[in-house]
Amino acid sequence: MRRLLLAALLLSLAAFAQENKDAQLTRDDGAALTIYNQHFAVVRQLFPLNLNAGENRITFTGATAHIEADSVILRDPFGKRQFQIFEQNYRNDPVSQERLLSLFEGKTIDFLVKNQDKPDEIVKGKIIRSGYVPHYEAMNRYGQEYYQSQMAYAGQTAQPIIEVNGKLQFFLPGQPLFPALGDDTILKPQLDWLVRSVDSSSGQAEVSYISGGMSWDAAYNIVAPEKGDVIDLIGWVTLDNQSGTDFRNAHIKLMAGDVNKLAPPGSPQPYAADGMAMRAEVMQKAVTEKAFDEFHLYTLERPTTLHDRETKQVEFVRGTDVKSQRIYVYDGAQIDNRWEYNPEYARNDQGYGTQSNPKIWVMQEFKNSKENNLGMPLPAGRLRFYRRDTDGTLQFTGENKIDHTPKDETVRVYTGNSFDIVGERTRTNYRIDTKSDFLDESFEIKVRNHKKEAATVRVVEHLYRWVNWSIVNPTSTFKKKDSRTIEFTVTIPPDGEKVITYTAHYSW
Repeated sequence: MRRLLLAALLLSLAAFAQENKDAQLTRDDGAALTIYNQHFAVVRQLFPLNLNAGENRITFTGATAHIEADSVILRDPFGKRQFQIFEQNYRNDPVSQERLLSLFEGKTIDFLVKNQDKPDEIVKGKIIRSGYVPHYEAMNRYGQEYYQSQMAYAGQTAQPIIEVNGKLQFFLPGQPLFPALGDDTILKPQLDWLVRSVDSSSGQAEVSYISGGMSWDAAYNIVAPEKGDVIDLIGWVTLDNQSGTDFRNAHIKLMAGDVNKLAPPGSPQPYAADGMAMRAEVMQKAVTEKAFDEFHLYTLERPTTLHDRETKQVEFVRGTDVKSQRIYVYDGAQIDNRWEYNPEYARNDQGYGTQSNPKIWVMQEFKNSKENNLGMPLPAGRLRFYRRDTDGTLQFTGENKIDHTPKDETVRVYTGNSFDIVGERTRTNYRIDTKSDFLDESFEIKVRNHKKEAATVRVVEHLYRWVNWSIVNPTSTFKKKDSRTIEFTVTIPPDGEKVITYTAHYSW
């Protein structure tokens, strides 16, 4: 696991190495983040590091609350100083009332008791048991058995025990008033190191690590006119920071692709209604893209502040007058996977595949090419379709998800079922001869169009009985899509119907 974490970290560091080779960064430059669309990020932060000759204790309090501790790297980004790290520690138990109660177990402190009808008073109480249950985060690391043991422990010890006037009680007598914070308390997650330096020096150090609690997603809005399928596309990236740390003036990169990362055991997007016709080349790009290794890296051109628990959206792609095509598909056979690994059973099950699906799928496709006013590799995300009504308002017409799509590839998504086009599939004949090793099965497929304009439908048929087959007496031409699929294409006139019949002859 450590090798994979280190590989992912070094992958991100390589993306920044060239641009920082000769740079003299300062603290005001902010953090550098590479956020992956797999719910983690590589964080790179600068902080002042003044070293004395000999051993030094260094503390950094700007870390997130979701560090993968074994991914931390401390270094001089400019390569001018050398130091040896003896020890590295990460603490994530910031001070809280429960934590302080645990630190004062066995001691007597003051409790402020508020009264309604008389003045407030101070009561002294000895903390027998604090009720503090640590190590919840370790449950992910050590699995279900540890989790169950920890929950049992929490159930037994979660209540505090306080001794007041020689008697025990299972609740706090009032608001605890603690003495000053001790050396064992911290206010936020922190990293600290024991470092040895040959000589004294001052400057900056860079700490890099992998952290959970951050993610980004892509979302696309597609707007079609009242009639026709020439569309406008706007793509947004949504950044989500749940890391426990603010990043001010951060330089942010977004990595798209399927990076191998080991898992631990065990809102509508804004739509810019005005200015859709503005050409992309006269607009300042908020995000640029480049290929990086086997992935794609998107860079936010302006530093931005990303607060903890903040969601931020940035437009990263815009295409106008994109040519698209609406496709109607009728896949009329309702086929389950009962006999996926036993095809002989499917061959002999007379009723298999005879259930009819009346729905006609509506699909939209367009080519992601420069000639089609796009051409930027599109990261995976949700794609929403809108169409303008006769009064100019936008109506939502469907949504789906797309996978990572390189340039010059076609995007095709299912957006729903047609209301006015329906299908009907009926088996008209079935004959099996086990002695001569063949089977004949005939179908009649009807597609009805209740629209006021013609519609072209792709009728998909699956040859699921056996691997050896031929089509006999088809009433329409078809294309062989693969070894077990054929497709008829029919155009149905307004308020009309098309009928397809064919026989599949199987032999073995």
